[in-house]
Parts: sequence; C-alpha cells; structure tokens
Amino acid sequence: MMRNPGRTIGTIIDKASTAYISSVDKDGYPNTKAMLQPRNRDGIKTMYFTTNTSSMRVEQYKENNKACVYFADKRFFRGIMLRGTMEVLTDAAHKELIWRTGDELYYPLGVEDPDYCVLKFTAHTGRFYSNFKSEDIVV
Repeated sequence: MMRNPGRTIGTIIDKASTAYISSVDKDGYPNTKAMLQPRNRDGIKTMYFTTNTSSMRVEQYKENNKACVYFADKRFFRGIMLRGTMEVLTDAAHKELIWRTGDELYYPLGVEDPDYCVLKFTAHTGRFYSNFKSEDIVV
C-alpha cells in the first residue's frame, strides 16, 4: 500500500508532460485524447486544463460529465488513473486562473476568446499501478 498517495501521485502528475483525458461519446464509447499536463491542481482531487470551446471533447463533457484522466511515469513504469467528472467552465475567473503568456498562439483574442475554456476535473476514485501491482484509491 502506498504510504503517501497525495505526494506520490502528485509527483507523477507534475513530472508527466502529457495527460490522457477520456470522455464518453453519444454511443457510450470512451474517447481518449492526449493533453498538456494540468495548468493548475489542488492536490490530486481537482485539476484544470485549457481547451477549445469548439472541440468535440467539450460537447461530450456537456452531454455526459463522466471523465477519466491518466498519467504515466515512463521511467519507473508507474501510472495513475483517476475517475471523476469534468466541468466546462467559461467564466472569466477560471479562464484568468490558468491563462499563460503565449496562449495567444491558440486563442488569438486573448483570455476573453470565446473559443477558450477551462476543463475542471474532479477526481473521486482512482487506480494506481506500480511494481507489477495495482491498488484502488479513494480521492
């Protein structure tokens, strides 16, 4: 059993350059997409990602907010899958919270670009894999 899940999993999240997020399509199938790591996080419970409001993923989360996020530690062959819900946020406070210099490349109208939104993931449970073993965790 993991001694300090928050620290162990937090380290994996912070060192991963890629997050894999999954949504559910209208036919009930999982859809997975590689994203940049979260822009901001509160422990391992809440994470914030940037994306285009016009994306397929945003439409899927609006229809069904069930979500999964996976992070891998390739060096030690460990991984964490977190299950929870994804909210699509378009309010100024959240958009400003995770905006970074250089985002104009993706969102030319700046932080107020209508095609810029925030995905807020809230984890409920997870599954951690390390040393040929898996364990369930409650977040």
